[in-house]
Order: sequence, then C-alpha cells, then structure tokens
Amino acid sequence: MSSTKVFTLEEVAKHNTKDDCWLIIGGKVYISSLLLLLPHRPPVMADPQIPAQDLDFASRNQVYDVTKFLEDHPGGDDVLLSSTAKDVTDDFEDVGHSTTARAMMDEYFLGDIDSSTIPARTKYVPPKQPHYNQDKTPEFIIKILQFLVPLAILGLAVAVRIYTKSESS
Repeated sequence: MSSTKVFTLEEVAKHNTKDDCWLIIGGKVYISSLLLLLPHRPPVMADPQIPAQDLDFASRNQVYDVTKFLEDHPGGDDVLLSSTAKDVTDDFEDVGHSTTARAMMDEYFLGDIDSSTIPARTKYVPPKQPHYNQDKTPEFIIKILQFLVPLAILGLAVAVRIYTKSESS
C-alpha cells in the first residue's frame, strides 16, 4: 500500500514558474456510511468536532504539478501561474470545469497538502471611515437648518397667501 505524500504550503509555493508550476485544488472525498464502522477512521474522520452523522463528504486539498499542462490550458498559462502558492479551489469551482477537465487532474496529482499550513480564510471587512462632512459644518447646525428652512418656506407661503387674499377683498 503506497502512502500519499503530504506537502506544506511553503514547499508548494516554491513551484511558481513556467518551468515548474504546482497548484493546490481541493477535492471532495466522499465518505460512505460503511467507513464509519471502521475501527481506524481515515484522518479526516478522526476530528471529534464533526459528528459522524454530518460526514457526507470532506474536503481534501491536493497538490497538482501542472507544468506540462501550462501550454494546453484554455485560459492560458498566466491564469495558472497567478494561482500558485494559495488554495485555488474556489476559483477552480467558479469557472465550471468540465468532467473531462476534472478527469485530467488525476495525471497531474502529486499528493496532499498539510491543511494546517494554509492560512484560514477571513471575510473582508472594510475599514470604518468617519462620516465625511464636506464643508466642515458641525452636525447640529445642519440638523437645525434641515428643520428651520422648510418651516421658513412654509411660513413664507402662508404669509404670501394671506397678503394676496387680503388685497383681493
């Protein structure tokens, strides 16, 4: 039985040229209910945080040497070269690769990646910026004017109406 080689992100990151290009793409390893009965569970199932009934599939990041495929890639070699040294699973899935493309991956498979070496994804939170007050007028003056200006216009309209009504009588 041959064991799969496990690489670190640092090792994979060194392979980022046209002459030597490795990618990290996650694959789904489907887990049968029968595997739950095994006395020695596969590593992905050994996590006590995941209840056994929730394990339909587990994600496994894999390393591929795509150097020979660079020239043949329909999107060009730049797409692949810009995808080195990071997990590009989402990019790969978003493009919608065909079943033929997925089958081709087997010939480029090198091994697995140590998931602990891949940085956790964080959701982008834009920095909080203070409210921009273009004319530097204090906020309370603006609020007072927002109330007083319409009130003054209403008062002027009423005054004009009363004045024009009294002249016509």
